[in-house]
Amino acid sequence: MPKLRRPVCAVTIAASDSGGGAGIQADLLTFAAHGVYGATVLVAATAQNTRGISGIETLSPSFIRRQMDSVFPDLRPAAVKVGALLDAQRIRVVASGLRRHRADNVVLDPVIIASDGTRLLAAVAVKTLIQVLLPLCDLVTPNLPEAQVLSGLHIRTGADRREAARAIAASGARAVLITGGHRRGPSVRDLLYDGRRFREFANPRISTRATHGTGCTLASAIAANLALGRGLEDSVRRAIVFLRAGLTHGIFPGRGRGALRHFGGSWKSRV
Repeated sequence: MPKLRRPVCAVTIAASDSGGGAGIQADLLTFAAHGVYGATVLVAATAQNTRGISGIETLSPSFIRRQMDSVFPDLRPAAVKVGALLDAQRIRVVASGLRRHRADNVVLDPVIIASDGTRLLAAVAVKTLIQVLLPLCDLVTPNLPEAQVLSGLHIRTGADRREAARAIAASGARAVLITGGHRRGPSVRDLLYDGRRFREFANPRISTRATHGTGCTLASAIAANLALGRGLEDSVRRAIVFLRAGLTHGIFPGRGRGALRHFGGSWKSRV
């Protein structure tokens, strides 16, 4: 009988989105689209739909730790995507678990404010995120507002973005990707800083309301590509192609904002 081949595994440490468009749901869809087996460590559950978030329930730090101690030794994830952690206590327990299990390819989407305006990371916890979690990250993927919070700088120009990326990297992250979707204009410019040099990915802006889950999807697509053994810059490039395909073919399952389509389209032919 032939020996069974162990699949490539990635794990998402994040919150559940009951509406299905973001959080661990978007991460698992993204992993699956890349042929990567997805495991989860649930930090919280949200009551939300396409119109917004109406409630959040957190899981206890001890149970978060128990999930990590169950998943990592057995499944040996080749990459980790970290999303919304909500407060300093849960940031610390996740950071402790990442150190304890010597996690590889840690990609952090520093979710601070949800797209509907709901605060998902208390202001007091941002300092803990910077001090405790950033030094464990191979890549952090803030949007422009998040990059301002993490760097303490006001970003107006391209030079400001570069300075913010350097400041975030100085906090310990090995690489920084400042996404450009929040900046106005006909193009979206995502800026990657690997600690030594910059690489900008410029693409025409896609006009769509199907934008729920973009940050989660981009970070988990990068993690999936890293898990598959690709380099950082190539993983970012491929993840952007995947994200743009999801935006182009977005879906509208409810009465509010739409979500990305994680399956379908021709993104694989463009990477």
